[in-house]
Amino acid sequence: MNKRTDFAWSDDCEPHKLRTKEIIVDHPEIRTLIGRNPYTFLIILLCVTIQTVLAIWLKDASWWIVLLVAYLVGAFACHTLFVCNHEASHNLIFKNRKLNTMAALVANLPLIFASTISFKKYHLKHHAYQGIEALDADMPNKWEAKMVGNSTFGKAMWLFFYPIVQASRMGRMNKEVKLFDWEMALNWLIQVIYVGIMFYFFGWKAIIFQLASFFFSVGLHPLGARWVQEHFLTHGEEQETKSYYGPLNVVNLNVGFHNEHHDFPSVPWNHLPQLHKMAHEHYDNLGSHKSYTILLFQFLFNKDLSIFSRMARNNRGKTSNKSKESTKPNVTETHSDGVSSHVEKISAADNLAIRDAAFIKK
Repeated sequence: MNKRTDFAWSDDCEPHKLRTKEIIVDHPEIRTLIGRNPYTFLIILLCVTIQTVLAIWLKDASWWIVLLVAYLVGAFACHTLFVCNHEASHNLIFKNRKLNTMAALVANLPLIFASTISFKKYHLKHHAYQGIEALDADMPNKWEAKMVGNSTFGKAMWLFFYPIVQASRMGRMNKEVKLFDWEMALNWLIQVIYVGIMFYFFGWKAIIFQLASFFFSVGLHPLGARWVQEHFLTHGEEQETKSYYGPLNVVNLNVGFHNEHHDFPSVPWNHLPQLHKMAHEHYDNLGSHKSYTILLFQFLFNKDLSIFSRMARNNRGKTSNKSKESTKPNVTETHSDGVSSHVEKISAADNLAIRDAAFIKK
């Protein structure tokens, strides 16, 4: 066993910028997949209804039934809502940004805590600055990794309290991201009203059911293995992003296609399998996962995996390794503003649309 005492470090830019350029040159037809899926809002309404109805139904149930239903049903509905928030953060539901924000606020309702507005702010930074502690809220704190260590119990507690762990990282980004604004205030106001109504009419068990569903959906549950799947170094230090190609992509809305999503953040969830099929030669040789349950146990019991099993950067992602760039003659460098060009003439608008829907000019 080789116990890690630090993150792996890279001087290269995050890997997706270079691969995006290569793939779009090989497969310009991928541009046809860029767009939005308004039907995602119907999924939001369905899951919010499921969680609200279940909470009301369980208000007089035994505690063990409340927790069992939360683990077996509520966690899946909540995780789907979390993914819908993710889609809204990239403006992949509606064309209008305000409508995406409204959709996300609805999806946030049974998740108890006001999180959708802050998630949008921090998640877009994660795409641009993957692995940079001061800018990427998905990157663990060093003190966090030291405290957890590589023990099974420590890693289990880290997953169990993952929502709190995630929230603890926000303070380090206060110089880059405005922590509180009117949208966040609205988010909290709506949540207070919803939770207040649920508590007043249906009592503590309704709230505990929704709270437990939320914690299970992103914590100590097979679904919580998603956080390990996405960027933990489970396949060596040469590949820092992994996809999941298993059955839970049905409830995850294909968010398991994580390499594909990072390469093309403006492709909505329903087109990610098609994207993989179009550019399969770029993805088939990458390490991936097929079972969240197996990965969960691997993370918990494999002493070689710890919170330190992440790739870190400290250069704001501006340096790229020339040896890793495409050898194709029509691919050029990425400029400091994030816009790339080559003889295929990918326009600035195309490039920005490919990199992130949040920056498309309406």
